[in-house]
Amino acid sequence: MSGRKVVLATLGSYGDVNPYLGLAVELAARGHRPVVATSAYYRDYVESEGVGFRAIRPDVDPRDTELVGRILDPWRGTERLVRELLMPALRPGYEDLSAAVEGADLLVTHPITFAGPIVAEERGLAWVSTVLSPISLFSEHDLPVFPPAPWMKRLEGVPGAARAFAALARRATRAWTRPVVRLREERGLPPGQNPLFEGQHSPLLSLALFSRLLARPQQDWPGQLRVTGPVFYDRTPADAGESEDRDGGALAAFLEEGPAPVVFTLGSSAVAAAGTFYEESLVAARRLGVRAVLLVGPDPGNRPAGPLPEDVRVAEFAPYAELFPRAAAVVHHGGIGTMAQALRAGVPMLVVPFAHDQPDNAHRAERLGIARVLEPRHYRGATAARELRALLGDPSVRERAAEVGRVVRTEEGLRRACDAIEGVLGRT
Repeated sequence: MSGRKVVLATLGSYGDVNPYLGLAVELAARGHRPVVATSAYYRDYVESEGVGFRAIRPDVDPRDTELVGRILDPWRGTERLVRELLMPALRPGYEDLSAAVEGADLLVTHPITFAGPIVAEERGLAWVSTVLSPISLFSEHDLPVFPPAPWMKRLEGVPGAARAFAALARRATRAWTRPVVRLREERGLPPGQNPLFEGQHSPLLSLALFSRLLARPQQDWPGQLRVTGPVFYDRTPADAGESEDRDGGALAAFLEEGPAPVVFTLGSSAVAAAGTFYEESLVAARRLGVRAVLLVGPDPGNRPAGPLPEDVRVAEFAPYAELFPRAAAVVHHGGIGTMAQALRAGVPMLVVPFAHDQPDNAHRAERLGIARVLEPRHYRGATAARELRALLGDPSVRERAAEVGRVVRTEEGLRRACDAIEGVLGRT
C-alpha cells in the first residue's frame, strides 16, 4: 500500500492548514505521497516540510485586515465568507483541484473546499471528508451556538423547535451555495445535498478532527463519522518567514524568571481584526497584577502604545505547544486550532469569540467547566480582569482543566486519522 498519492485540500487560516499539513507529514513518514492543495500563500510553508504542494483558488492572505474584518463579523461573517470569497472562486478552484488530483488514489477535504466533492464524484475518486469543529455536524440534538443569535441554543429544550430551526437554516443557506448546484449540473451530476450540511460529508468516511470531550456522539451524526481527536502541527507563521520576531530565547527566559503568565492571543486570523484587544489585555494584566504574554501577530498596530511593564512580554508569534502548558490561563478567540492547543495544555481559558465556529467552541469549553466567555464588544480591561480573577481564583477550574488536558493528550488524533485514511487506501 506504500507510495499512494493522497491529496489533502484545505482553505483558510493557518488553523485550517496546519491539521492537513500534519496529516501530510505523517502520511509521508508512512511511505505515501501526500500533496497539500491550498492557497498559494502557503506554498513555502508546506514545501519546507518536503511535502508536495498544489495551489488552489482562492488565494487567501490571512494578513488582509479588510478581508478578515469582513468575514469575522458576527452577524454576516459566514455568509460573506461563502458568498463573497468562496463562491466566486468555485470554478477556478474546481479547475485547480481537478489538476491536483491527477494520478491520486484518495482525496481528503476540508469543510469549505466546495469543489472537492464534485471532483471526487466526477472522477470516481475515493474521498474522505473531515470536520474540524462540532458545529460542522449541526445536530438537532446538540444545537450549535450561532454568532448572530446565540439564544437559539435554548431551542434544544423546546419540543419540535430545534428540528424546525435546523430545517430553516438549511433552506436559508441554500441560496449561498447555488453556484455549487449549477457547477454540478454542468458536470452532469445530480444537485446533491446542501454543501454546508449533509453535502460536505463523504459517504465513504468522514473524520472529526476534534476532541471527543467537545461533543458527545448524536443520533443524527453521519453514520460513517469517526471522531479521531485533534491533529496537532506545532509550527507557527514565523516558521514560514512571515515574522521577523523570532527571539524565542527572550520569551523562554521570561517564562523562567517568575510565575506562570496569562497568555493573550487571537490566533492567526482574528489577530488581523484585533481592534483594541491588546490594549485592553494590557489593562487587564495590570489590574490583576499578573505577568502576561501578548502574541500580537505581524501588524505593528496591535502592539500596545508606550513602554511596557517588566512583567509583560510582547511577541508576534510563539509555539503554542511550548507556551500554553506554562501559562496560568489563556485568553483567546476560540478558533478550533487554538482551542485544541489550550485543551491539550490543560489550562483555564477566557474565550472572546468573534464568528463562525468560535462561539460554539467557546460554549463547549465553558460547558466542560474550564472556561468563561466574553463577547468582543464587552472586552474591556476591567471586565476581562474580573473574568480572569474568577478563573484564576477557582481551584476546581484548574483541576478540571488539568484533567481535560490529560484526556486530550491521550487521544492520538494524528495516528488515528492516518490509520483511518490508510484503511480507505487499503480498500481502493
